[in-house]
Amino acid sequence: MKILITGSSGFIGFHLSNLLLSKDFQVVGIDNMNDYYDVQLKKSRLSILEKKENFSFHQIDLVDRDKINELFEKEKFDYVINLAAQAGVRYSITNPYAYIDSNIMGFINILEACRNYPVKHLIYASSSSVYGGNSVTPFSTEHPVDHPVSLYAATKKSNELMAHTYSHLYNIPTTGLRFFTVYGPWGRPDMAYFSFAKDILEGKEIKVFNHGQMERDFTYVDDIIMGIYKLIEKAPVKNSDWNESEYSASESFAPYKIFNIGNNNPVKLMDFIKVLEEKIGKEANKVYMEMQDGDVLKTYADISDLEKTINFKPSTSIEDGLDKFAKWYKEYYNIVQK
Repeated sequence: MKILITGSSGFIGFHLSNLLLSKDFQVVGIDNMNDYYDVQLKKSRLSILEKKENFSFHQIDLVDRDKINELFEKEKFDYVINLAAQAGVRYSITNPYAYIDSNIMGFINILEACRNYPVKHLIYASSSSVYGGNSVTPFSTEHPVDHPVSLYAATKKSNELMAHTYSHLYNIPTTGLRFFTVYGPWGRPDMAYFSFAKDILEGKEIKVFNHGQMERDFTYVDDIIMGIYKLIEKAPVKNSDWNESEYSASESFAPYKIFNIGNNNPVKLMDFIKVLEEKIGKEANKVYMEMQDGDVLKTYADISDLEKTINFKPSTSIEDGLDKFAKWYKEYYNIVQK
């Protein structure tokens, strides 16, 4: 089966491409290779994928409507997994237009292409950020998500609304996945755990926001991609009997579905840093800061619906996950500790 993965040179896209290639999928990857973070890291991921059979790559930006349509017309995809996006909560505060271009305009181009060149299932990345100001935990897909606290979160919620519209109007099966703080080898340098590792090893201060009084449902990347893999052939179907007073808010009369993918186990930020220090073998020089705009105090995924649908639950501990990350980091950056 032929599958399109957008953002294939990104963190999750790279790992997912690797997994699907091992499962005998024909993978077509696209990525714009932008410089939001280290382009060389993206090139290193891509170089690994390009050595494998059944992988092909096109450097395309999602906002390029003509090239997206040409690719869909040529390749006739069975499935599409949209992971390309402008990521980062904090960056959205200073660079809002990047999020509108990539996450809104780019996503409508994917939806239109799936409309004009039908696919069996469109899976797309949403985010735990859509829960915004919610204080009831664990976060459930049955909870309202109408109070985002960052533009990034607002664009991801917009993606869910857009997907529902296209599912309803054009019968495109769509599944949105709300990822919870994904970490692991080959990760994104803009994420806290990655920058913490860099600064700890270089003897620099690390900034600990809200004085460390935060919790995150850290989810190891292998758990994320296994969840995606198991959902590929679980395309949602219409439920003509659905009505909002009796049925799940994460489903619809359209072939539409939303899932959380998280570890279902929030970890205190200070505990996470302590484990990272142990795995790196060096103590951090911590500077405690106030809460940043756009941040939330806690994330915690209710994944009961995911377990029921695919009989799968993320389970990698931060001890195991950070051990693998630290080993990869030192090897990739040729770090030798005394």
